[in-house]
Amino acid sequence: MDEIIGLFPTPFMRVPAALGPELVDGLVRHFAAAAVRSNNSSANLSHTEMLQPGDSPLLVECANLIMPKLIDFGALLFGERIGWSVKEMWVNVLNTGGRQAMHNHANSFVSGVVYLTATHPDAQTVFMKSPGGSDFAFRNDHNRTTPGPYSADKWVSPAPQPGDLVLFPSYLMHAVPPNPGEQRITMSFNAIPARLDSWGYKITFGG
Repeated sequence: MDEIIGLFPTPFMRVPAALGPELVDGLVRHFAAAAVRSNNSSANLSHTEMLQPGDSPLLVECANLIMPKLIDFGALLFGERIGWSVKEMWVNVLNTGGRQAMHNHANSFVSGVVYLTATHPDAQTVFMKSPGGSDFAFRNDHNRTTPGPYSADKWVSPAPQPGDLVLFPSYLMHAVPPNPGEQRITMSFNAIPARLDSWGYKITFGG
């Protein structure tokens, strides 16, 4: 019997209701107004300063809830359950018409998004194949093709609810299309493992 094998898949973790409604409401009340840093992608997108979990009891609570999921996800990436730390967190406010250009996150291994408000279906996070890489130089792309996991160049993440968490490798390219709906608020973060050990060659992260 013929068999198709998905070789070296990229993990993406979705955790529904990772944060409870009270914590989500608290994050929106305390941090949405502090998202005053502009973004080059859009005049309708702004962020808070980079935050540390210790900057607020709310962020400490978030980090504590996220940590077990980070450990689970890290085991998929590195084959071992090791310690992790949330390196930085920030809140994003995407107003009507705003967008986020394609990007990834440097100096981290796992990135995540917690959705704090409802998201319009047209403004769900989109993940893309990295530009270049090992793709063929020619494409077969027209109105009769059916994109699938081996031919599509982008993937729209599932519709989120407030409190949902997603985790993905930090190198994964992603973007947010123009938001035709109401204000969309999310909290993003980057995480690093405590250490990596390659047959005795050890690197320790953190400060």
